[in-house]
Amino acid sequence: MTQIPFDAVRNWMFGAALPFWAEHGVDRASGGFLEELSASGQDTGCAFTRVRVICRQTYVFAHGAALGWSRGEQLSADGFAYLNKHARLAPGQWAKRLSRDGTVLDASADLYDYAFVILTAAWRFGISADADARDCAVATLKFVREHMRAPGEGFAHKLPHDGRYLQNPHMHLAEACLVAFEALADEQFIETAREIIELFARRFFDGRTLGETFAQDWTRTGTIVEPGHHFEWAWILGEFQRLTGEDVSPLAVAVSDFAERHGVNPLSGAVYDAVDVSGEVARSTSRIWTSTERLKGVLALYELTGKDPRPALAQTLNLIFGRYMAGQIPGLWVDQFDGNGAPISKAVPASCVYHLFLAFAELLRLEPRIRALPIA
Repeated sequence: MTQIPFDAVRNWMFGAALPFWAEHGVDRASGGFLEELSASGQDTGCAFTRVRVICRQTYVFAHGAALGWSRGEQLSADGFAYLNKHARLAPGQWAKRLSRDGTVLDASADLYDYAFVILTAAWRFGISADADARDCAVATLKFVREHMRAPGEGFAHKLPHDGRYLQNPHMHLAEACLVAFEALADEQFIETAREIIELFARRFFDGRTLGETFAQDWTRTGTIVEPGHHFEWAWILGEFQRLTGEDVSPLAVAVSDFAERHGVNPLSGAVYDAVDVSGEVARSTSRIWTSTERLKGVLALYELTGKDPRPALAQTLNLIFGRYMAGQIPGLWVDQFDGNGAPISKAVPASCVYHLFLAFAELLRLEPRIRALPIA
């Protein structure tokens, strides 16, 4: 059996990614974090930063600090302070996008961004016990529950609500609430996560595929689905079961099964960006984040069912290091490849550091158990 490159993962996280993004991903002129870098690690001059990116980078440095990287605490503190200074509109309310000098470019209330505010505030509290971080997470969830709840069920993905429902912001809100519940021990977070998981079982997932967009009456719109999101949900369901003891493993197995069967290139092991509900490839391109979510999904099923994760882990990690990161400056990657394995992206989005770091941290969390598995 192919060996799992645990040491390469560890070296990339602590010897490459954290130092590199601390040096090159921070906006030294204006504060905050850069939206993207060039392939050579330079500022591309992108004139804006999304609030979700500020939150994700703040999370990465907080998680790094929790794992012993000494510079992470200050960097996460700086990111959280910048977020509050420039993106906070009122208690629990946040801008969507800022200019490089911190001016609000888009003040829209966006559920996806609010989810990442909750997640990063929970991580800040987890490493610092900062009361302001706790208050931030609580106030943001309060706003979501009181002002973004849609008629009937679920949440509006933005205000004013346009009548559509989107799966992806709900998924990230569930993720954020699980993190916040573990950090803050506040029941309203697990209640919200449970509500969204019930919505997943009732509306988003039909037992085979995960819908992305829905009309006002909750009928699906479109036939395109994203295998990466299937894997991501498997991991979120695993986290919910870990924290609550409530058995959701059949859902995790089912949502992962479709992605493994139809969403993975059988030759390369790359996860397709999109397929249709019949399983036919809709977009044969593969961004790096889809592979990180496969890692998390495989690890979740290992914890839930005991299924040997090593073949899929080895395949996916070899793909990440052998394709996406091969020949790149340590800490960087090529973000997307076409179906033939040719690179098609130039900029390196800061938003994907979160995907890589979280998936790799999950792998290292389970490393002792995986190493102890019998030789197949």
